[in-house]
Amino acid sequence: MKQNIFRKLFAPTDMTVGTPWKAIAMFTLPMLLGNIAQQLYNTVDTIVVGKYIGDNALSAVGSAGPIVNMLLVLFIGISSGATIMVSQYYGARNREALSHTIGNCITITAICCVLLIAVMMPLIEPILVMLNTPESILADCAAYLRICVIGIAGLAYYNILSGIIRGMGDSVSALVYLLIATVINIVLDVFFVAVLEMGVPGVALATIIAQIVSAVCCLVKLTKMQENFDLTLKEMKPVGSYMKTIVRLGLPAGLTQAIFSSAMIIVQSLTNSFGEQFIAANVVIMRVDGFAMMPNFSFGTALTTYAGQNVGAKKMDRVTLGAKQGTLMAVGCSTVITLLILIFGKGLMHIFTDTQSLVELSYHLMKILAVGYIAVAVTQSLSGIMRGAGDTMTPMWISLVQTVLLRVPIAYGISFLTRTEALPYGNQECIQISLLVSWLAGAALTTIFYLRGKWKDKAIQ
Repeated sequence: MKQNIFRKLFAPTDMTVGTPWKAIAMFTLPMLLGNIAQQLYNTVDTIVVGKYIGDNALSAVGSAGPIVNMLLVLFIGISSGATIMVSQYYGARNREALSHTIGNCITITAICCVLLIAVMMPLIEPILVMLNTPESILADCAAYLRICVIGIAGLAYYNILSGIIRGMGDSVSALVYLLIATVINIVLDVFFVAVLEMGVPGVALATIIAQIVSAVCCLVKLTKMQENFDLTLKEMKPVGSYMKTIVRLGLPAGLTQAIFSSAMIIVQSLTNSFGEQFIAANVVIMRVDGFAMMPNFSFGTALTTYAGQNVGAKKMDRVTLGAKQGTLMAVGCSTVITLLILIFGKGLMHIFTDTQSLVELSYHLMKILAVGYIAVAVTQSLSGIMRGAGDTMTPMWISLVQTVLLRVPIAYGISFLTRTEALPYGNQECIQISLLVSWLAGAALTTIFYLRGKWKDKAIQ
């Protein structure tokens, strides 16, 4: 009996049957725990750096963050395309198409890793100089990025393979592997930084090793799931039609992340102009922000898989019902988290630094963003439904409007208009205000396009 329950827990889940909200909730819970584990990577890095090395090192890791996110753009795109295709082909019970999709995703990822390392290694320091990275943190920031680039395969394959596993309805396995990697990351963080005194490079090395372990675990899991698909060299051979579909579905998601990461890099340049303490405050905010965003991203991913399987099974009524129920659950979770941030915010900031002025600044800026998390819950949930149905273009265009037309111009506009002798670079709140406005606009636009319903005609079959 216990063996059957255990086996079922780690098996692919058919989300085309049963009560929609229950299926979404059961899939989302492991995703949420997984995102907590993922965020612990960054959080432990920040705590170890802040406590053992200092605020300048904290700024170095924070300045590297947007660039690392940009490096993952290709793989986020492939992962998104893979999740959509896998969920739809799994829902349609199309073994051959499912097999070729998985094999081609593995091949594309390998090619992209090699190209990325070759292109990025000589460009790291020039990019940091171009972004006005303070001289005091430049060397640490460059060292952190070099290690992340060299170990990009671990980061890439975990994202791709866990996306494939989730596409078949198994969100528990990816959680377990991520928890294992998180424990490894925490142990190595403390060992490399506190014991071996490796500094910022030790933090990067710990994270990369942990990600490689999680990627290997995902690959082993896939080899044990072949009752649903085949995985041999034949399936890994590039096939034009599958490659094109992966790119067509994944490119908008990758571009969305690229747009977001580009905006972060451009805004990072403005952030850097406010000095080391403001950079450090933004690092602290990003760590808390990561936890606040977890329910939103978890429900968004769950609804992508849910929509994909039900679209594949041609059950559009279930898709619409699941969208309503999933969005309401996401909004409820985000509302609770927002209240917790407002009530316990200062205590959260103290976890990362003992500098009182940094705690006060971080908490003040965090309060500006708080209500925006509820808006993001709507955006992520409805975007997840549209992506699962095969409409990846609409979320991309909305992201483009949010970042290019709103966030970046508003941030620089407020900065320019509020410049004084006392504030030569303007009001530093411009960073958070611009982000809040873009989140609210994104929620409104996503709701409008979801209600128009054109996403229903985008299925890949």
